[in-house]
Amino acid sequence: MLKKFTLLALLSASVTLAALPQASAETLSGALAKAYSNNQDLNAARAQLRATDETVPQAKAGLRPRVSGVGTLGATTSKTTFGDNLPRQRNTTYSWSTGIQINQTIFDGFQTPNNIRSAKAQVKASQYNLSNTTQNTLLSAVTDYMNVIRDRKIADLRRQNLNFLSEQVRAARARFDVGEGTRTDVAQAESQQALATALLNSALSAVAQSEASYFQDIGDAPQNLAPANAPSRLLPRSVAAAYTLSQRQHPAILATLSSVDAAAYQVKSAEGAFLPQVTLSGDVTNSYAASDTDPNTSSGSGLPGVDIDVRTSNDISATVGAQITIPIYQGGAASSLVRQYKETLGQRRIEVDGTRDQVRAAVASSWAQLEAAKANITGYEAQVRAARLALEGVIEERNVGQRTTLDVLDSQADLISAQILLVGSQRDEVVAAYTLLSSVGLLSLDTLKLAATKYEPNDHYIEVEDKWFGLRTPDGR
Repeated sequence: MLKKFTLLALLSASVTLAALPQASAETLSGALAKAYSNNQDLNAARAQLRATDETVPQAKAGLRPRVSGVGTLGATTSKTTFGDNLPRQRNTTYSWSTGIQINQTIFDGFQTPNNIRSAKAQVKASQYNLSNTTQNTLLSAVTDYMNVIRDRKIADLRRQNLNFLSEQVRAARARFDVGEGTRTDVAQAESQQALATALLNSALSAVAQSEASYFQDIGDAPQNLAPANAPSRLLPRSVAAAYTLSQRQHPAILATLSSVDAAAYQVKSAEGAFLPQVTLSGDVTNSYAASDTDPNTSSGSGLPGVDIDVRTSNDISATVGAQITIPIYQGGAASSLVRQYKETLGQRRIEVDGTRDQVRAAVASSWAQLEAAKANITGYEAQVRAARLALEGVIEERNVGQRTTLDVLDSQADLISAQILLVGSQRDEVVAAYTLLSSVGLLSLDTLKLAATKYEPNDHYIEVEDKWFGLRTPDGR
């Protein structure tokens, strides 16, 4: 009983220890959440969007007042010399003034309203571009995750193959020593062993490269990665449905449509330069002056050391005025600007069609890759089963003298090749599925339900949209 109890305890402990790495394994969802929060390119795109948000208050400043404080300080000295030995006259005047100037644009040919609309459309386009960048970042993270799993499995297969071939070399040498084999069998086994060693080194190099890309995109070194499956429940049911979804909601298409709106408002703003401009201005000025005349002059008191010819003045003035400017000819610059913006508008419209075609091609490509990967998995699984049975049979036949060592080595090579192809197809299925999600615009935090804090681009926009002053950013910088 004691022996049975000890055996059961050891089995239980071994099962528990075996389950611990699996419990702490990194999942694909966890890796995507880390990439969503930590990826440097994605965070840079968010910062770029926040900078674009500031174009809206900049455009609104066109119809806001401009207030300036003005101050002047001056000194003037004059000397007058008269004939017939008359006294000279010297005069010194000091003056300074302070004031406030206010300028307000009343009408600028609708340029400012159209600039505001263009800036808002550009912000919307940048928000869609950020969504597209998020999709690309998450897809890169999926690719890195699956590449690490694939390359690690291939390295394990190469290592198993090397162990198998090392055993074959040992067996071939043993048979040769007892006269049951030939030196050729030993040489063939050693040749395959050397090749397997080189292939293992290449596989380990591929693992290192995949892990480096994983760290770059996800921001954390890959540890024990759990197997991942294709998100079949999130995928469109047919390629036609995928086309429809992508054309309606893909962020790259929505971004180009918003860019068309921004370009159209730029054309209207440029046309406003041909309309009258009305401005209102006002200023309040306080001026002070002091004039000192040399006492040894014809107008002085004539008494030595006595200076009574000092005059001071203080003037407070206020001015309000309105000005209307009617453009007549501007040297052709305004006309050229309108034509330029019209060409830009045409370019943006062409880009919409081009982006739609690119998205449609991406959907078709990812759908075909997914279907091919599924079919390949079925075929390679059958090939692996058949190759494993063939290897077992060839080994048995070799043991009874019906097959050679070369036949065993060829069968082992076939099995390893089939296993590597299967591992690659399993990786391709998952990557193609997420690529299809990205091509229809569904690869997002909400769709995948990732455990990460969602970045809301509108939060910053609302903070700065109507901001009149202040040098600090909403986050305190």
